[in-house]
Amino acid sequence: MSKIKCIVIEDEPLAVKVLSDYILQVPFLELQATFKNALLATEYLRENSIELIFLDIHLPKLKGMAFLKTLSHLPAVIITTAYHQYAIEGFDLNVTDYLLKPFAFERFLVAVGKVKTAQNEIPKANEITQKKDFIFLNIQKKKVKILFSEIVYIESQREYIKIVTTKREYTPKMSTHEMESLLPANLFKRIHRSFIVSINRIESYTAEIVEVNGASIPIGREYRGVIENL
Repeated sequence: MSKIKCIVIEDEPLAVKVLSDYILQVPFLELQATFKNALLATEYLRENSIELIFLDIHLPKLKGMAFLKTLSHLPAVIITTAYHQYAIEGFDLNVTDYLLKPFAFERFLVAVGKVKTAQNEIPKANEITQKKDFIFLNIQKKKVKILFSEIVYIESQREYIKIVTTKREYTPKMSTHEMESLLPANLFKRIHRSFIVSINRIESYTAEIVEVNGASIPIGREYRGVIENL
């Protein structure tokens, strides 16, 4: 069984110890390193591949949410904090879960279980999308068929996403991260933490925006290389 490589970014020694102990008890997790601030973690991530980050919000030098916005390739993230008011912003950034300190081991297991489930589903999704030109999504208690060829773009709307197609719009309850894992990578690209666009629908672009079917979609600073490399 392959293990999920993870790091902890936390400036409280006791919290680091609790997380480290919890991680050691989970067979599918492998702790690679711990960091007292996000700047040190940034240096590490430039040279190492990580699948999961346990992240505190109130960190010295660079706050947790600001740190997430600097990452061009976001791994799974579990927020660990004593402040509940940042939950909405966290889910806007597609974090996997939000743990309020102090949290029990059972609650920790629920959070990391979500990461494990998502990783198990990605190969299945890729296998499906290579053979099919559509997906079925749960929308208003129905399974709705959506053709890849009709999707224009996808926009994050907190716990929902808006899927704009050439025929209509859909709002399933899921994250852009989950949706991205179901889409063929050769047909769709994330150009902003809140937007995924269909490559075939791109009409023009600048350094700041992409035009798709008459709609102007912003390009996130960290995603500009994605468009240039198309």
